[in-house]
Amino acid sequence: MKLTIDFSEPIADLSLAVSDVARAWYIDAPHFSPVVLGEWTGSVAQGGSVNFFNVQFNPHAHGTHTETAGHITEKRHSINAHFRDFMTKSLVLTLRPQEGRVRFEDFRAIWAQAEAKGWTFAARSVVFRTNEGDDPRVKSYSGTDWPYLEAAIGSFLREQGVDHLIIDQPSVDQEEDGGALACHHAFWGPQPEESLHRTITELVYVPPAVADGPYALLLQVAPLENDAAPSRPLLYSLG
Repeated sequence: MKLTIDFSEPIADLSLAVSDVARAWYIDAPHFSPVVLGEWTGSVAQGGSVNFFNVQFNPHAHGTHTETAGHITEKRHSINAHFRDFMTKSLVLTLRPQEGRVRFEDFRAIWAQAEAKGWTFAARSVVFRTNEGDDPRVKSYSGTDWPYLEAAIGSFLREQGVDHLIIDQPSVDQEEDGGALACHHAFWGPQPEESLHRTITELVYVPPAVADGPYALLLQVAPLENDAAPSRPLLYSLG
């Protein structure tokens, strides 16, 4: 089957910028400061010839980011070295948390409905919308105990051949879980070093106008030699 995608017309940009909001993990806002070299300052507003700023931020805490299994392995494998799946067939699903988590049985029922419609066929990535209340673009998540995914969801997606999990929370796991990271481990499997091509993207924003269903996903990840990097997921219509 041949599909036509107009790259000039994304359905939605799911990314949240690196800024003083859309942050988590009790990390302060990112810091932007002009370079100072002797009497020269890298700020036009302060008399410099150009704006030339240093930026201090944390990829896991500030804005939308994509991470590889190097997030949980002893060796901090680079997302830049292993991620190559830029365009995938994707599936957007709205999940409604119960008692602070998305239960596997609830997810499985929604997946079955999507499967019956043919939406899950060849889907290599999934986008989960769990936040239908607060606007994440102006929110600091630290201390909010956001909704998380039961670990069985991560295992199920891995078994279904889904390589890229995207969610509108700071993590697929609970904010305070004693370091278990159960869904991370379940999604990357018992030997995460063999899943370095598979990714988790967190802190996205899925606009209400985006309906559940199949899309094309263009996942743009900054070329940063780190286990995680800022990213920009773009959804396109499957024409």
